Amino acid sequence: MKYYEITFTTTPCNEVVNDVVSALAGEIGCESFVEWEQGVLAYIQQDLFDESALKDMVANFPLPDTTILYKVEEAEDKDWNEEWEKNFFQPIVIGERCCIHSTFHKDTPQTEYEILINPQMAFGTGHHETTSSIICELLDADLQDKTVLDMGCGTSILAILASMRGAKEVTAIDIDDWCVNNSRDNIALNHINNITVELGDARLLEGRAPFDVIIANINRNILLADIERYTACMHAGSELYMSGFYVEDIPAIQSKAESLGLKFVHHREKNNWAAVKFLLE
Repeated sequence: MKYYEITFTTTPCNEVVNDVVSALAGEIGCESFVEWEQGVLAYIQQDLFDESALKDMVANFPLPDTTILYKVEEAEDKDWNEEWEKNFFQPIVIGERCCIHSTFHKDTPQTEYEILINPQMAFGTGHHETTSSIICELLDADLQDKTVLDMGCGTSILAILASMRGAKEVTAIDIDDWCVNNSRDNIALNHINNITVELGDARLLEGRAPFDVIIANINRNILLADIERYTACMHAGSELYMSGFYVEDIPAIQSKAESLGLKFVHHREKNNWAAVKFLLE
C-alpha cells in the first residue's frame, strides 16, 4: 500500500497547534502522525488523498495567529503499524482507574477499567485533553442501566467506557466511515455487545427516544449548531457532556445551552481545553 507523507510546519509550533493539526488531518484521511521539531508529519494512503481538502483544512485552520505550511511527498515503504507503535500511541492511565492501551503494549498498569484499542488516528486515543477530560467525567458519572449517546465517537473509547461503567445501551455516531469501522473493531476487541455504531451526523437523532446521557466531543462550531438536536433527545434528568473547545468558548456554549433549558453544572479544564456538564431539569 502506497502512502504520502505530509510535512506540516507550524508557527507557533506547540502542543495545542500540533494537536489541532493532527485532529483535522485525521478528518481528511490521515492515519498516523509523528511530531518533528517544526510541526507534524502525517501519513495518508495515496488513493485517499485529496489535496483540495488539505488546502481547505490549512486555509480554514481554526486557531488565530497561526501559520500552517505543508509539503506532500511519496513516503518510503515501511511497516506503518510498526511506525505507529514506535512513534505515537503509548499506554495512558486516566484518573488512576482507566488504562487505555493497544494489543502490542505489554506489562500495562492494572486498573479498574482496561480499554483495548487499535487506533487508526491520533485523535481518540485518550491522550488529547478533551478525550481524557470526558473520560474523567464518565468515571464520576452514574451510568448504571442508562442509555448513552456518543456523538463524534472517533475510536469509540468513550462509548466503550460507558458500557463498561454499566450503561444499558450505547449509540455511537460519527460522520467518518473510517471512524465507524475502527469503532466496530475496537468494540469487538473489548468484547462489548451493547454498542451500536452508525454513520452520519446529528440529523440521525430526529425522532429518537430520549437518552439518559449524551456525550459530544467534537468542536465549538458543530456543538453550537447541533446542541438543539441533542436537547431534543433528552428528558428531565438527562445529562449532556461536551468538549472539543477552549475555556474562553465556555460562555458561548453555556449561553446557547441555557437558552434551550439546560442547566450548567460544572466544567473541567486542561491546558486551556474545556469539558462541560449540563443537566436538563
